[in-house]
Amino acid sequence: MLRETGERARQAAIALAQTTDAQRANALLAMASQLMAETDLVLAANREDLDQAMDEGLPPAMLDRLALNPARVADMARGLEEAAALPDPLGEIQWKTVRPNGLKIRRVSVPLGVVAVIFEARPNVTADAAGLCLRAGNACILRGGKEAIRSNLAVAAALRQALKELGLPEDAVQLVEGTSRESADALMRLDGFVDVLIPRGGPGLIRRAVEYATVPVIETGEGVCHIYVDKDADVLMAADIIHNAKTSRCSVCNACECMLIHQDIAAKALPVVGKKLMDEGVTIKGDSRSREILPGIATATEEDWGREYLDLTIASKVVKDMEEALGHIARYGTGHSEAIITENKAAASGFLSRVDAAAVYHNASTRFTDGGEFGFGAEIGISTQKLHARGPVGVKSLTSYKYIIEGTGQTR
Repeated sequence: MLRETGERARQAAIALAQTTDAQRANALLAMASQLMAETDLVLAANREDLDQAMDEGLPPAMLDRLALNPARVADMARGLEEAAALPDPLGEIQWKTVRPNGLKIRRVSVPLGVVAVIFEARPNVTADAAGLCLRAGNACILRGGKEAIRSNLAVAAALRQALKELGLPEDAVQLVEGTSRESADALMRLDGFVDVLIPRGGPGLIRRAVEYATVPVIETGEGVCHIYVDKDADVLMAADIIHNAKTSRCSVCNACECMLIHQDIAAKALPVVGKKLMDEGVTIKGDSRSREILPGIATATEEDWGREYLDLTIASKVVKDMEEALGHIARYGTGHSEAIITENKAAASGFLSRVDAAAVYHNASTRFTDGGEFGFGAEIGISTQKLHARGPVGVKSLTSYKYIIEGTGQTR
């Protein structure tokens, strides 16, 4: 069954590779329009998913990821429209040369082909992934989690209908209806049909894909994001940024999970930062020095360093200096997003150059690590590896390249 899905996707990818930029852009606009037209159907399906999820006792963070509303559906459509407006990622001449023997060589961007995406309880990924893949001339095979199966089916049906009405291959977007582990495993090993696999979800899914897949994998990892408040930080700015990074949407991978406070400013900064967080209902788990400054907060254990809470909980540690902060991040970070709050330009420069992460920030919230915020239109996930893509996986990350060589009869 999945092999047939792969065969249809391969044929769709061949057809898409021959489409023009305008055709692909118009397809995304049509998909956005169809999705908006079917908002009520999508929300009804999502309501069924949410009811079942609540009956099964899914935690609040998972319910938040699963839930749709008219605004979130509109955001999905807007992501498709923004991707449509992006420059054509295909046919770009990345490099060219003329060899001494007269051969003209150029490297040109081309589609990856068939992109498989395995994701968990986020129905918006169905639209984001399909739109980005198609914008880059790729067909996609999507496999969501059981929690969102009705929502995913409704979104995918709207997208496929739009393609059909435009005369483009609707099999450019396919959703695997099976939600068993076996269906995910089979997709991970669909050699000959899948050109790259992007797993988007918790550490268990990522680890399974990396260890089990026989097709190439772009790893999107956990987001254990830190914000370091330097001794020369603006305390009110630090409080605003940490508050935003923790509370604006705590269940996402770019939320702050740990704040590191320089010892010289801790007595001044922690009460301000802590009050703003606790007023929002955030639980703070602190080391001994943090607890001295903020009596009554919870005790942080070794398990709290490097933990992705995905809820209204944050760890706090008072550090001796930036060296200790950098060491902590190197040990417990996941290479996602890290930030420094400081008015000291030399300290900021040192932090930005030394932290090994996909995104590093100075005086800004980690919540900006997002394809839309970076101007990519949307994203499939945040890659924490260094090959083939790093950071938000947008349209350009979904292309490869080939060398085109033109001669006049040269032989070797």
